[in-house]
Amino acid sequence: MLSLVEGTKAVQFARQIIQEYVKHEKNSSPNLGNSFHEKQGVFVTLHTFPDHELRGCIGIPLPVMSLQEAIIESAQSVTRDPRFLPLAETELDTIIVEITVLTKPELIKVKQPQDYPAHIDIGRDGLIVEQSFYKGLLLPQVPVEQEWNKEEYLSHTCMKAGLPPDAWFEKTTKISKFQGQIFTETKPHGPIKETHLDGSDN
Repeated sequence: MLSLVEGTKAVQFARQIIQEYVKHEKNSSPNLGNSFHEKQGVFVTLHTFPDHELRGCIGIPLPVMSLQEAIIESAQSVTRDPRFLPLAETELDTIIVEITVLTKPELIKVKQPQDYPAHIDIGRDGLIVEQSFYKGLLLPQVPVEQEWNKEEYLSHTCMKAGLPPDAWFEKTTKISKFQGQIFTETKPHGPIKETHLDGSDN
């Protein structure tokens, strides 16, 4: 778990990397502290301001590199999310930067696929669906924002993986869950808060 001070550093660092990458400047490599040396998954999300439309979301789900390295890679990649046009320098002052730091995904073990919803908490759990070469992930904030129930959440995660919405009923499908700690700018370059999906903010 990161403190609000560390979460603030993470968001500010991600914005710095984004701006340097878009402007083709040399990347900074500050010492952010011991917490950033630990291996953790992370996602960087961009929203437009003030409309709060998605502008990019890319990350590294597994703890395969240090948090600092994961932020660098994700922040650079999110500027070229293939679902959108590349981020332009003129947009840097009209986007909000959000960081989600992930726990290690845990495979959900069930006797029958129908049992999956009972093992998922909306507002706490992110999901990863895997089947053969197909894989999809949705962050824990997504079903809250979209007002999905558990079954809809499972179906949309399947579709994110490129699978039919009912693929979670198939026994060859593996589903994992994880939690996320969310830090976000309140406005471009503005104060940073920790967002709790129960509606409370720090």
